[in-house]
Amino acid sequence: MPRNQFQRMVFAFITVVITVHAYVFYSLYVVNGETLMSVNKTNSVLDAINAQGGVYMFGNMLPIWSVVLIEFAFAYSLECLVGSLLSFRMASRMFDPAKNHPMIFETVIISCTVLIMCPAMSFIAAWIYYPYYAGFSILTLLANWLRLICFNFPFAFFSQIFFIQPVVRAIFGKLFAKDIASRNSGAEDQRPQDEQEVIADIFKRMDKIQSDLAHERRQRKKLAEKMENK
Repeated sequence: MPRNQFQRMVFAFITVVITVHAYVFYSLYVVNGETLMSVNKTNSVLDAINAQGGVYMFGNMLPIWSVVLIEFAFAYSLECLVGSLLSFRMASRMFDPAKNHPMIFETVIISCTVLIMCPAMSFIAAWIYYPYYAGFSILTLLANWLRLICFNFPFAFFSQIFFIQPVVRAIFGKLFAKDIASRNSGAEDQRPQDEQEVIADIFKRMDKIQSDLAHERRQRKKLAEKMENK
């Protein structure tokens, strides 16, 4: 997986692009869809958004593409500066990547990322979607923040575990297939630099151990057969 800063930024870019579009759809259609259609008296969410002149943000109505770009800017910056680094440190404190199964460690990293990013992005959303037309209250802001966390956290966890991260890894693997193959074929003595390299290194060592065990079993079987023939 990512082995340098450029690849880490590409990995984060792919992740955030998919995540932001998923969240915009989730927020507009799943969470607020019925309300939008009821208020604007339309039969579809898209018609409701067009009828009201866009999506409410920063006290104004903005087109959906603007909402996607703004949320992407916040999420990408937060992921690169905070989310990726802290999630690996948190996971490493709870589990040892050299001893625990790679899938467990990878799942813990994703869980820690959700634990960091979901409250952080919900806090940002509480500000940018705050109903400023009704006046400002810090208690209302905090209540909206907690409400967003309750809505977003289950969706964030399950979508990242079962959909977004598998898709991101598949896309990343296609983009950097030659580099990944080159790294896997050599430089076994290099120390992993981040969580993705740790996971890749663990899988590599597990494959080698399984191969060695299979070879040992074959040798024992041959030896046992020779002993029986004697």
